Amino acid sequence: MNTPRIRVGIDVGGTFTDAVAVDATTLELLGQVKVPTSHHHEDGVAHGIVEALDRLLEQTGSAPADITFLAHGTTQATNALLEGDVATVGLIGIGSGPSAVLTRRLAAFGKLELAPGKRLPLAYAHVTDPEDTAAVRRAVEEVKGEGAQVLVASQPFSVDRPEGEQAVLDAARPYGLPMTAAHEITSLYGLHKRTRTAVVNAAILPRMLATADLVDASITKAGVTAPLMVMRCDGGVMALDEMRRRPLLTVLSGPAAGVAGALMQERVSEGVFLETGGTSTDISVVRRGKVAVRHATILGKTSYLSALDVRTVGVGGGSMVRIGGGRVTGVGPRSAHIAGLPYACFASPEQLRDAKVDTVRPMDGDPADYAVIDAAGGRFAVTMTCAANALGRVPEGDFARCDPESARAAIAPLAAHLGTDVATAATRILDAGVAQVKTVVDAMVRDYRLDKDTAVLVGGGGGAASVTPHLAHTSGMEGRIARHNEVISPIGVALALVREQVERIVPGATQEQILAVRAEAERAVVAQGAAAEGVEVEVTVDPQTNTVRAVATGATELRTQDRSHRADDTERLRAAAASLKTDPAAVHVLAGTASHTVYGTQTHRRLRPTRRPVRIVDVDGVVRHHATDARVETTTVAAAPEVLARLVGESTSYGDGGVRAPALRLLLGSRIADLSGILDPQPLLALARSELRARAADEPVVAVLEVRS
Repeated sequence: MNTPRIRVGIDVGGTFTDAVAVDATTLELLGQVKVPTSHHHEDGVAHGIVEALDRLLEQTGSAPADITFLAHGTTQATNALLEGDVATVGLIGIGSGPSAVLTRRLAAFGKLELAPGKRLPLAYAHVTDPEDTAAVRRAVEEVKGEGAQVLVASQPFSVDRPEGEQAVLDAARPYGLPMTAAHEITSLYGLHKRTRTAVVNAAILPRMLATADLVDASITKAGVTAPLMVMRCDGGVMALDEMRRRPLLTVLSGPAAGVAGALMQERVSEGVFLETGGTSTDISVVRRGKVAVRHATILGKTSYLSALDVRTVGVGGGSMVRIGGGRVTGVGPRSAHIAGLPYACFASPEQLRDAKVDTVRPMDGDPADYAVIDAAGGRFAVTMTCAANALGRVPEGDFARCDPESARAAIAPLAAHLGTDVATAATRILDAGVAQVKTVVDAMVRDYRLDKDTAVLVGGGGGAASVTPHLAHTSGMEGRIARHNEVISPIGVALALVREQVERIVPGATQEQILAVRAEAERAVVAQGAAAEGVEVEVTVDPQTNTVRAVATGATELRTQDRSHRADDTERLRAAAASLKTDPAAVHVLAGTASHTVYGTQTHRRLRPTRRPVRIVDVDGVVRHHATDARVETTTVAAAPEVLARLVGESTSYGDGGVRAPALRLLLGSRIADLSGILDPQPLLALARSELRARAADEPVVAVLEVRS
């Protein structure tokens, strides 16, 4: 029997390195291993990555040649910034006259605080004329004399005129230092923010370059021919060469790996992903099949780094219970891990014999109100996981599952102390912990305008069962724990798509300029190994900020999933009806392609117009798009330009806020082309034509339009 081709995802954490192998065809999990992260080995984390890979190949019976995709996520960049373990940056400002005043102010970045008592090490030098090679080299000598290990060149308006920054780098090249220009990191205006983003990127550049070289050499030595990819902070992956240029993109990539797993494995199209560990829960949003991203805050300042919008709550599976006045007063933020105590629910009933409740101060300065149990087997912490097991909320086979009798025995002494029964005490514990998470979830649902009737809560991480089931119960939202939740992050790394984002500030952007940004993003992911045939590009034009943004995604190989498990017509109809909250008999097929079916119904409301809610369901029976009121029409590639021009013309709104074209999505082949980010009808139609390019004239096209008020 032939071994399957596999996709490998490796997640390098602060303590452990997790690796998984996923069948490249069925996307099913084939194997998983955990090894200690090798921070102190002479090869650094690269040693642990190779060790994990070796064990994984042995476990699955695979050979290095069977690997079709290999990617890893790392906390190294994040930890370097948090710990202040960075390189000294030599910043060379460029300009004369008023420009010189602006760039000289950039020397203040040396005051940025990395960690308590540790500031960003920065040496600043100035050049008036970037073409003056002798002056540039004197500036390089100056910053090198102050310890600079990496160089950044920055000049006002370099986004439009990059020649000055490039001239400085060319003159500095003989010194052999890693270098970057501010315009290479972001093409957005704002000298101060652009340079700050470039400087922080440069501060971690030498360390990340060394790691990249070691990992690359180790993987090659192991016989792997698949190119090595690295997890980005926006839920995609990038080629190793791109990471060498912009290592800052790996900052905050840990939570991004988890939500990528939820997006790709669980096929979430609308919902909230909660990744719960022992101490905290990271909360992020999937809206209309895409992860929610925003410009990240780094070192207390906003940056031009587009990262997952993740919000962290100090409640996890190991969070300890706090008591006072005969009641549960809170949960966390201290966990059993920090207190150095085992979970009470994982002790045996014999170890819990003669148990008495006491309170402790886990760390100096903490309140002495954290509940512990002193019993025959020693001292144990009462945690969220204990309460979830006592209530039967942890499913069979889950990473956090324990013996139900032990869980009830763990809660019983606390219940007696509170004057109640085990079930009530466990419920109060979960109520206190989950309330903190619910506050953040409710805020994110509001911020992203998620439809609570269709949004789903998905739990990942080893502590998922301590938070997500109870949150679903108390909020009324649908909730579930992800398959293989304890390794959802490396699964996300293994399944992630190559991603690139291009942003430009273009006042009054023309069709040609918008299409140029789109083409640049598409070329970037193809250059990093994405199969050109499967690249999808989402373009957004923000008329308030004049920002044109293109996000391109694609797989490194065309995925041909096993069709044996695909949903039939009845299953897809039921999925649509459940999402529409109506009887299947009231749901109709409106249109479809080989990969997607569009279902709709009607809602009649007194004194208000009839609405036509629509759901797009894929061949796996997953709802990929929700529309509260949409128009659907089928045409062909040949007829589409004329049909779309008519539909867009009929659906465009005009008012005090200006022209607002409809939110348009096209079903083409296996794809949903999302063109909803364009408000101007003419660029919208131009982008639609670009999506139709190189397709057969008789190929069906389904247009789904939502009128904007």
